[in-house]
Amino acid sequence: MSEPFDCWQCGVSLAGLTPPLSRTDECRACRTQLHVCRMCRFYDSSKAKHCAEPVADEIQDKTRANFCGYFEAVPGRFVPRPAAEDWSREAPPSASLCIGIVATMAIATPAS
Repeated sequence: MSEPFDCWQCGVSLAGLTPPLSRTDECRACRTQLHVCRMCRFYDSSKAKHCAEPVADEIQDKTRANFCGYFEAVPGRFVPRPAAEDWSREAPPSASLCIGIVATMAIATPAS
Protein backbone atom coordinates (compact mmCIF):
# COMPACT_ATOMS: atom_id res chain seq x y z
CA MET A 1 0.00 0.00 0.00
CA SER A 2 1.29 3.48 -0.81
CA GLU A 3 2.16 6.12 1.77
CA PRO A 4 -0.86 8.31 2.69
CA PHE A 5 -0.87 11.95 1.64
CA ASP A 6 -0.54 14.76 4.16
CA CYS A 7 -1.72 18.32 3.62
CA TRP A 8 1.22 20.42 2.44
CA GLN A 9 -0.04 23.35 4.56
CA CYS A 10 -1.04 21.86 7.95
CA GLY A 11 0.24 18.27 7.84
CA VAL A 12 -3.11 16.57 8.51
CA SER A 13 -3.48 13.13 6.96
CA LEU A 14 -5.46 13.06 3.72
CA ALA A 15 -6.07 9.31 3.98
CA GLY A 16 -9.66 9.70 2.74
CA LEU A 17 -8.55 11.12 -0.61
CA THR A 18 -7.40 8.88 -3.41
CA PRO A 19 -5.20 9.93 -6.32
CA PRO A 20 -5.49 11.52 -8.71
CA LEU A 21 -6.41 14.65 -6.77
CA SER A 22 -9.09 16.80 -8.33
CA ARG A 23 -8.45 20.48 -8.93
CA THR A 24 -11.18 21.25 -6.38
CA ASP A 25 -9.94 18.95 -3.58
CA GLU A 26 -9.29 20.71 -0.29
CA CYS A 27 -7.82 19.75 3.07
CA ARG A 28 -10.65 18.98 5.48
CA ALA A 29 -8.76 20.57 8.38
CA CYS A 30 -7.41 23.87 7.00
CA ARG A 31 -9.43 24.14 3.75
CA THR A 32 -6.30 24.77 1.66
CA GLN A 33 -6.30 23.73 -1.98
CA LEU A 34 -4.45 20.50 -2.75
CA HIS A 35 -3.99 20.49 -6.57
CA VAL A 36 -1.06 22.88 -6.14
CA CYS A 37 2.59 22.90 -7.14
CA ARG A 38 3.65 22.38 -3.52
CA MET A 39 1.99 18.91 -3.58
CA CYS A 40 3.47 17.91 -6.94
CA ARG A 41 6.24 15.43 -7.66
CA PHE A 42 7.92 18.02 -9.89
CA TYR A 43 7.97 20.86 -7.31
CA ASP A 44 11.59 21.76 -6.64
CA SER A 45 12.46 25.19 -5.26
CA SER A 46 16.05 24.81 -6.49
CA LYS A 47 14.93 24.69 -10.15
CA ALA A 48 13.93 27.50 -12.47
CA LYS A 49 10.25 28.28 -12.01
CA HIS A 50 10.40 25.84 -9.02
CA CYS A 51 9.50 23.01 -11.36
CA ALA A 52 11.59 20.02 -12.45
CA GLU A 53 9.31 19.42 -15.46
CA PRO A 54 11.07 21.37 -18.24
CA VAL A 55 8.08 21.85 -20.55
CA ALA A 56 5.41 22.72 -17.97
CA ASP A 57 3.96 26.22 -18.12
CA GLU A 58 5.08 28.48 -15.28
CA ILE A 59 2.61 28.72 -12.41
CA GLN A 60 2.99 32.01 -10.54
CA ASP A 61 1.35 31.04 -7.24
CA LYS A 62 2.64 27.63 -6.14
CA THR A 63 0.04 27.46 -3.35
CA ARG A 64 -3.14 27.87 -5.43
CA ALA A 65 -5.00 25.26 -7.44
CA ASN A 66 -3.98 25.15 -11.09
CA PHE A 67 -4.67 23.29 -14.33
CA CYS A 68 -1.15 21.91 -14.87
CA GLY A 69 -1.31 18.71 -16.89
CA TYR A 70 1.93 17.42 -15.36
CA PHE A 71 0.63 17.49 -11.78
CA GLU A 72 1.35 14.31 -9.82
CA ALA A 73 0.57 14.48 -6.10
CA VAL A 74 3.14 12.90 -3.82
CA PRO A 75 3.17 12.25 -0.07
CA GLY A 76 5.62 13.94 2.26
CA ARG A 77 5.21 17.54 1.14
CA PHE A 78 4.39 18.95 4.59
CA VAL A 79 7.31 20.92 6.02
CA PRO A 80 6.74 22.07 9.61
CA ARG A 81 7.39 25.74 10.11
CA PRO A 82 9.81 26.69 12.85
CA ALA A 83 8.03 27.75 16.03
CA ALA A 84 7.82 31.49 16.52
CA GLU A 85 10.58 32.68 18.77
CA ASP A 86 9.48 33.31 22.32
CA TRP A 87 10.39 36.96 22.81
CA SER A 88 9.16 36.90 26.41
CA ARG A 89 12.31 34.97 27.40
CA GLU A 90 14.60 37.57 25.85
CA ALA A 91 16.44 39.77 28.33
CA PRO A 92 15.30 43.37 28.46
CA PRO A 93 17.65 45.96 26.94
CA SER A 94 20.59 46.76 29.18
CA ALA A 95 20.69 50.00 31.12
CA SER A 96 23.73 51.19 29.14
CA LEU A 97 21.79 50.79 25.89
CA CYS A 98 18.88 52.79 27.28
CA ILE A 99 21.24 55.54 28.53
CA GLY A 100 22.95 55.67 25.12
CA ILE A 101 19.60 56.08 23.36
CA VAL A 102 18.51 58.87 25.72
CA ALA A 103 21.87 60.63 25.32
CA THR A 104 21.62 60.40 21.53
CA MET A 105 18.11 61.84 21.61
CA ALA A 106 19.28 64.72 23.82
CA ILE A 107 22.08 65.58 21.41
CA ALA A 108 19.83 65.36 18.35
CA THR A 109 17.07 67.49 19.88
CA PRO A 110 17.56 71.21 19.09
CA ALA A 111 17.68 73.55 22.09
CA SER A 112 14.64 75.75 22.54
